[in-house]
Amino acid sequence: MSVLLSIKPKYVKEIENGSKMYEFRKSIFKKEINEILVYASAPVKKIVGKIYIENVIEATPQYLWAKCKQYAGINEKDFFEYFNGKSKGYAIKIKKYEIFNKPINPYKENSNFTAPQSFAYLANVLPKLSYI
Repeated sequence: MSVLLSIKPKYVKEIENGSKMYEFRKSIFKKEINEILVYASAPVKKIVGKIYIENVIEATPQYLWAKCKQYAGINEKDFFEYFNGKSKGYAIKIKKYEIFNKPINPYKENSNFTAPQSFAYLANVLPKLSYI
């Protein structure tokens, strides 16, 4: 199964250049996921690549920072602001990132498309792309 994950363009760049090897989330998918399609949020608004998952770490924000900070692709202040008030979080370890030669415009694929706040199961928002 695949999910569509909204990521700010500045963090997509960090993933592309290899300095961000973890994607952090406050909540995580309930189903088993083997790949993530990356939706670069505004102003890009396109699906720009695919993440293959190595594993997911569930822990306190303090532990996640200590374990992942070298390849977090985010500064400490922003990291802890993101997790403010949360007792646990998730770090998705990126095994491999594939950049799409031609980004996908989801609004052309589905006129009712709404970008997910965090993530959405691909079949629910872009059923025609579920083969990716």
